Amino acid sequence: MSVIDSFRLDGKVALVSGGAGLYGRQIVEALAEAGAKVYVASRGREALDKCVAGWKRGGLDVTAETLDQSSPESIEALADRINDQTGGVHVLINNAVARPMKDWSSPAEAFEESMRVNATGVFVMTRTFGEQMTKLGGGSIINVGSIQGMVGPDFTLYEGLNMSALPDYFFHKAGMLNLTRYAAAKLGPSGIRVNTISPGGLDAGEADPRFVERYAARTFLGRMGNYTDLKGVVVFLASDAAAYITGVNIPVDGGYTAK
Repeated sequence: MSVIDSFRLDGKVALVSGGAGLYGRQIVEALAEAGAKVYVASRGREALDKCVAGWKRGGLDVTAETLDQSSPESIEALADRINDQTGGVHVLINNAVARPMKDWSSPAEAFEESMRVNATGVFVMTRTFGEQMTKLGGGSIINVGSIQGMVGPDFTLYEGLNMSALPDYFFHKAGMLNLTRYAAAKLGPSGIRVNTISPGGLDAGEADPRFVERYAARTFLGRMGNYTDLKGVVVFLASDAAAYITGVNIPVDGGYTAK
């Protein structure tokens, strides 16, 4: 196999949770463009179905599924459906995220709601699909973290703006890093690699220009992330090109966390 061919995902089945968002859309596209059959699952099916329709028009093999990541029963049902259709998942992208907190003063119940999706849900997804991968002889799990799981908040970025850093997000994205290491150790003997990517901020053209300017100045590359910046690293970690890489975190942040 040539090195270029080692990046291909032909014959692989991939599952992306929460694929209709800024991160998810480019992750789904990347996996499908590399040859994978991609399932994308979310609780909000209307936005997801619109995305899938567009991908299919572009010739990509993408199927929408329903998932409530706060429910272990929903996760198990999704795993059973995909297994019945394909024989199991080779690549899992834990991308879904809930953001019920609005600021530091949000009620404790909002923090608890966040954890059901962003902590317990990620664990159950990893365990459930890790069991499928074990039966297949291996696979790749990629957790979508954040630079906000690596460093503390810089509140000066948000001064005078109607936005803020949220405590639950920092908590569960930091926890994801050590869950990645744990799962890598637990599943490694079964040929399953587990890694995290930690994106920086993405500019979808909707953010306050003052925030974009402040954030860009914090990076080495002088810009925020865009609609393609996650594609390469996702295909790399999902593919045989990364066959000896597990238990690591790769920041995709233009140098934000290195500055």
